Amino acid sequence: MAVARTWAMALIGLDGTLIEVEADISSQLPAFVLIGLGDRSVREAEGRVRQAAGNSGCRLAPRHITVNLSPASLPKHGAAFDLAIALACLAADAAIDKDSVERVVHIGELGLDGRLRPTAGVLPAVRSAVREGRPVVMVPTANADEARLVPGATIVPVASLRDAAIYHGADLDARVVEPIKSVAQAAAPTDTLDIGDVIGQAEAVDALETAAAGGHHLMMLGPPGAGKTMIAERLPGILPDLTVDEALETASVRSLAGEPIGSQLRVRPSYESPHHTATTASIIGGGSGTIRPGAAARAVNGVLFLDEAPEFQRTVLDALRQPLESGVITIHRANAVAQFPGRFQLVIAANPCPCGQYGSAEGTCACPPAAIRRYLGRLSGPLRDRVDIHLNVPRVSAAHLRLAEASSASRPRSSEARVRVSEARAKAADRLRATPWTRNAEVTGAWLRGEGALSRHATATIDRALERGSLTMRGYDRVLRVAWTVCDLAGSPHPTAEHVGKALYLRKGMTT
Repeated sequence: MAVARTWAMALIGLDGTLIEVEADISSQLPAFVLIGLGDRSVREAEGRVRQAAGNSGCRLAPRHITVNLSPASLPKHGAAFDLAIALACLAADAAIDKDSVERVVHIGELGLDGRLRPTAGVLPAVRSAVREGRPVVMVPTANADEARLVPGATIVPVASLRDAAIYHGADLDARVVEPIKSVAQAAAPTDTLDIGDVIGQAEAVDALETAAAGGHHLMMLGPPGAGKTMIAERLPGILPDLTVDEALETASVRSLAGEPIGSQLRVRPSYESPHHTATTASIIGGGSGTIRPGAAARAVNGVLFLDEAPEFQRTVLDALRQPLESGVITIHRANAVAQFPGRFQLVIAANPCPCGQYGSAEGTCACPPAAIRRYLGRLSGPLRDRVDIHLNVPRVSAAHLRLAEASSASRPRSSEARVRVSEARAKAADRLRATPWTRNAEVTGAWLRGEGALSRHATATIDRALERGSLTMRGYDRVLRVAWTVCDLAGSPHPTAEHVGKALYLRKGMTT
């Protein structure tokens, strides 16, 4: 029985499943049968594999070849199975060593000339292979650098099917080919935007530092030209560097999205700012075949900024409610459920009305009350309730400008703010070291009312707000989380009534 097997990876979201690729050669009429619930790209592998094998000098036997992708019930998408299918067929024909092929996971799309093309999702596929106990992975040369980023993986880069066959013992002479290169990697983002450039918005800068220290979501409401976008763009610059695990997670999402990764992990937080015409699929993720990550997933461990938020479709905004609560983006399809990390900092910017002048001393609003309610009503109550810090950003006056120019030397800089943010996060991580969380924004209500419970005196202000109905129970917990962050920035061992009062002001603009 001429049966050979090897391994490939099927990705659903960032989760990979080992796929056993079996090839059988029989004496029936010549044919190539591919089974195992593959999409059109997988079913078209026959044409690519046959031509690639012939042009590589290791032609497939003109016999009946049956290839099975197991488990058969799991949907399989894309052309990354080509290399595994070709090598399983060659092993079944005894052209290469069966045992060698069975030890290796193979990932790569074949061109008709036999060369291997760059493949999206190699990084999460290699991570999944290592977790499944298959650390030896063969990948296209163009993906070798990103594959080597995975700890514990043994990477075998090959430029062509001929090179792969020679690695597995084929009696062929080596042939030099020009590897297909990936798209040039974009330059790593640099934090050139300094928070010291923000003039006359000391309260907004302080709120931004609090949001960064605790990982809190932020909403800014103010007229056009007040500096909301300018403030939001400077949030990544005061966030600390990513850990190795966070950087790998971020790079895995980018790899699945088809972005080049390179040989080094980016340690600076990502920043995504989708246009207000974006669809739900482009924000959350989706696709009719392969489920791709959206802007929210690409912003993992970074910042997702929604400028002109009321202009987004309400369904798009409400789709963010579940990731904000659970930290996971879940996309359901009829035959699969994909999950992406949803741990990002959401920053929302909005005008107070369609014309932007409502409540502004410098302009006159011409919007009727119904239009204002309808405009702000696009930001649903449940979404706003999930945002920890709500901030009014007024326009900067000439007096503010002169005062800021006079005190320019004392304005905070991003480098200084990043140090304070890092120190505050270190205090929170040390306090939460026995828990699964590292940031104040992640703690649950059970911890806040248990190990992290505050005195009645400290919580008296928010207790009254809860009794009056101006705070929900979710809002109550979020005020406590922000209070812990204010406490960490102040260097205090435990939140006081002053810290809770400031947190309540940041939440509701209330002082009593």
